Amino acid sequence: MKRREFLSATAKSTAIAVTAGVAAACGTQLATPAVSPTALTAAATTAPGPVTVAAPTVINQAQPSFDWQMATSWPVSLDTIFGGAQIFADRVAAMTGGKFKITPRAAGELAPGTQVLDVVSQGAVPLGHTASYYYVGKSPVTAFGTALPFGLTAQQQNAWFYDGGGLKLLQDFYQKKFGVIQFPAGNTGAQLGGWFRKEIKTPEDLKGLKMRIPGLGGQVMTKLGVTVQVLAGGEIFQALQTGAVDAAEWVGPYDDEKLGFQKVAKYYYYPGWWEPGPSLEVEVNLNEWNKLPSEFQEALKTAAAQANVEMLARYDARNQKALQSLLSQGVELRPYSKEILQAASDAATALFDEFSGKDADFKAIFTEWKTFRDNVRAWNKVNEASFTNFVYGNA
Repeated sequence: MKRREFLSATAKSTAIAVTAGVAAACGTQLATPAVSPTALTAAATTAPGPVTVAAPTVINQAQPSFDWQMATSWPVSLDTIFGGAQIFADRVAAMTGGKFKITPRAAGELAPGTQVLDVVSQGAVPLGHTASYYYVGKSPVTAFGTALPFGLTAQQQNAWFYDGGGLKLLQDFYQKKFGVIQFPAGNTGAQLGGWFRKEIKTPEDLKGLKMRIPGLGGQVMTKLGVTVQVLAGGEIFQALQTGAVDAAEWVGPYDDEKLGFQKVAKYYYYPGWWEPGPSLEVEVNLNEWNKLPSEFQEALKTAAAQANVEMLARYDARNQKALQSLLSQGVELRPYSKEILQAASDAATALFDEFSGKDADFKAIFTEWKTFRDNVRAWNKVNEASFTNFVYGNA
């Protein structure tokens, strides 16, 4: 049996358990998949304490029950990023009176961490939590669901998804291309620029390096002479330790310290120009989505929006303390030189032009994305950069 067939068969045998009577009860068709802004409004206006979204007060006891296994791309040890998948699952259960149970599984249990979209698209697993840019080999369009180099911040990304038309553009593409519907369900905020075993001062220093970096950021690095590898989070430490890679990026101080990168690499660079506001997403097999009652679909969308808010809050709250801990262990924090940043920016622009010239789907979405990016940057230059430049300049 081929590896893909074996993976599909074994995952599907454990992934979906739905009680009897579902087929009769679930004639719901796919509605326009927009995330209601009330989820974010509710999260923003609750009293101090953990952010929550109120669960429905009435549960139709005649609704069928669902018990789904969720593939993820994350080690269970990371309470931020795997924790986002758990937040999502917990809220779905709470909002459906326990009738819709979702169990997140660590990378490698139902699928390798970089193959979550594959098993969800095949129907071997009903849903997954992953980073869409792991799948740029299938289509460069998937990068928009996570981040483009020198692209949107987390706040700008959410604005594009929820009010700028970005989410609908991506959902239309995913449904057509993969038979999947997806929702933003986490964001790490601006990331750092990776761990290196030696200093990197100029673009010449990058040439010949082996680096773990996915997405279009990896393709930019390829243009700069780097040999790129895509590894799941749980595989990075060993690759750095053994010299299989010379450098690697993951997220930021909190997660990176937990994974122990400071033990095998000394130099920690910033900024993570390839991920200024990277989103994670919940992906649901479209056939399984259409079996859900509309109330359960709404619960899933609302839970994803809450996970999106809470994950970002966790990273912003925890990264600085972790960074200080790393520095106390002898890690050397270094900025990328302006020369490297400019070379990377130029390479990114060339890459976008290449994809736009040969991929009609990428060009259509990139055109909309770029217009939004330029407009929101013009606004943020007035309302935010003026403030942050003063505050951080005097910090």
